[in-house]
Amino acid sequence: MAAKAATNRISDKKRETKETTISVRLNLDGKGEAKIDSGIGFFDHMLEGFAKHGFFDLTLACEGDLHVDGHHTVEDCGIVLGEAIKEACGNKEGINRYGHMILPMDDALVLCAVDLCGRPYLQYDASFPTENIGYLDTELIREFFYALSWSAGMNIHIKVISGINSHHICEAMFKSFAKALDAATTRDPRISNVLSTKGSL
Repeated sequence: MAAKAATNRISDKKRETKETTISVRLNLDGKGEAKIDSGIGFFDHMLEGFAKHGFFDLTLACEGDLHVDGHHTVEDCGIVLGEAIKEACGNKEGINRYGHMILPMDDALVLCAVDLCGRPYLQYDASFPTENIGYLDTELIREFFYALSWSAGMNIHIKVISGINSHHICEAMFKSFAKALDAATTRDPRISNVLSTKGSL
């Protein structure tokens, strides 16, 4: 498998509503550097892990209505990050399209598989022992991946195989997604156009 080519696969996206104001800059061919400020500390930690383990450079800033709860912030960050992934992938020529990872973190073992097919779908088989991890409501994790799958136009399958610690489960989830997406966006010199019999993705 060829290493990622050093090309300009960078996206800048902004979204402003009455509930959130979000800006995202994503470089698919980065070094894993992140600058995250969502207002929810544990969510920041997860996005930093996503960037680090996917070798993506990611800057994300969000001002959300956290006086209500974290729902709009987490969901809308998923929307904007998904849009950035879609834009940065461009026409998807030469990329693997598929990626998967089974990632361990202590007690937790999480499977993630993705397909950059242009069709949104989320299969999410996960539960958490606790309702919150820090200030992040664990039910919002599904909302994040659901929003991201739809705005990016990608299949995401996440399955928690084992785990007893909510922090470990969630971190393994974000890291496995990062590794799967990194594999899917990596270029293969054997792919001259797009990896589809239809000729487009």
